[in-house]
Amino acid sequence: MNEIIVSRRQIIEHNRSIRYELNICIMQTDKLNLISVSDINEAFVLGGLYLAGHQGTKERLIMKRIILASNNKDKIKEVKEILTGYDIISIKEAGINVDVEENGTTFEENALIKARAIMKLTGEVTMADDSGHEIDYLNKEPGVYSARYMGHDTSYDIKNAALLKRLEGVEGDDRSGRFVCAIAVCFPDGREIVKRCTMEGLIAKEIKGNNGFGYDPIVYLPEYGKTSAELDPEEKNRISHRGKALALIKDELDKSEEMYAEDNDSK
Repeated sequence: MNEIIVSRRQIIEHNRSIRYELNICIMQTDKLNLISVSDINEAFVLGGLYLAGHQGTKERLIMKRIILASNNKDKIKEVKEILTGYDIISIKEAGINVDVEENGTTFEENALIKARAIMKLTGEVTMADDSGHEIDYLNKEPGVYSARYMGHDTSYDIKNAALLKRLEGVEGDDRSGRFVCAIAVCFPDGREIVKRCTMEGLIAKEIKGNNGFGYDPIVYLPEYGKTSAELDPEEKNRISHRGKALALIKDELDKSEEMYAEDNDSK
C-alpha cells in the first residue's frame, strides 16, 4: 500500500475530526519529525488537502505544509514571517537536492518552472518565488538575471557598487527602478496560482542600510525617505514586492482551505 507522509503537527491539529482508525508510526528524518499514515483503504492528494477514507467514510485533513522551492535563507525567513499559519519547508529541509534550470524570460515563467519541477518530484503543494531588480535607465537590467548578475558568487556589495557606477551622472526620475516578485504555487491536482507585485523606487546614490539583503541598500523609497535596507523588517514585509505578493497568495490559499472545509461539512 502507498503511504502518505504528513507532519506530526498537522495530524495533531486535525485528528479530532478523524472518525476512523489509523495505524501511525513515527519516522525519524534529519530535521523533520514525520508520521507515516498507512492501512487506509483509499487515500489521495487534492490541491493541498489530503483526503483519506476507511470503510467507506471519507474525511479531509487540511494540510498546511508547503514546500518552498528555495534554499535562500533570507528569502525563506521573509516568507515564513509573512505566510503565518502555514508550515513552510525549504527544499533542503524536504530532502531535495536538485538544481532547476530557470530558463524563462519573465519572473512569472521562472517561478512556475521551479514550482512545477519540485511539485512533480514531491507530489506536494509547492511554492516558488522569482524576484529581481529592474532599473529603467539600464533597460530594466538586471531583471530576471538579478541573482546571476556578475556571477552567482559575486557579493551584493560588489553588484550594488557596480550598478551605482553605471548610473553616475543620471539624475532624478531617470534613476527610477523597482523590485519585482512573482510567486507561483502548484498543487498536485493541477491547479496553479501566480501573483506578481512590485515595490517602486529610485536608485540611491550610495549604499545605505543594514537590514534586508540583495539590492535593498540601493533602492531608495521617496515616500519613506530611506532605502529598503533601512526599513525595519515588519515595515518592509508590509510594503515590499514579496510581502504584497505573499499576501495575495495567502488570500488564495485561505480561500482554498475554506472551500474544502465547507464542502466537507456539507457531507
